[in-house]
Amino acid sequence: MKTVTPGPGSERSYRDALGRFATGVTVVTTAGPDGPMAITANSFSSLSLDPPLVLWAPAKSSRRYQLFCDTPRFAIHVLADDQLPVALHFARTGHDFAPMDWEVGPDGLPLLRHFAARFDCTRHDVHDGGDHAIVVGRVNDVTIGDADPLVFANGEYGRFSLGL
Repeated sequence: MKTVTPGPGSERSYRDALGRFATGVTVVTTAGPDGPMAITANSFSSLSLDPPLVLWAPAKSSRRYQLFCDTPRFAIHVLADDQLPVALHFARTGHDFAPMDWEVGPDGLPLLRHFAARFDCTRHDVHDGGDHAIVVGRVNDVTIGDADPLVFANGEYGRFSLGL
């Protein structure tokens, strides 16, 4: 066991500690001025049941940061356990949907066709969050897929196994 104080020189230890909390993996999509845009994020969380609010946090260092903070509508796709290639693809590039199975939804949002769950949102608010922004979305519709979710923990992707 080791205790560290977050700051200069302890960044790796701090990240390792944060990695002990398993998260899901999402791809957030929106309609950009030059076409569909996506970004991989594991900062997704439920915020409120009434009203139905969720949040996610794009990094300020991302070239896609401003677009995702400004967009009025977006979809958060909780990736299925067989979608690691999708997560890695949209972590690198946001505009290349060619290798994806997707469609344009009735409201113009680019939507992946395969996922564990999808939350179609309207931007509710955006807050400063240090080196990230906290984007709060009001959930308009939820679609539940048939797949189990992809999980990220300890710097690795995997599947969740029920039982102890």
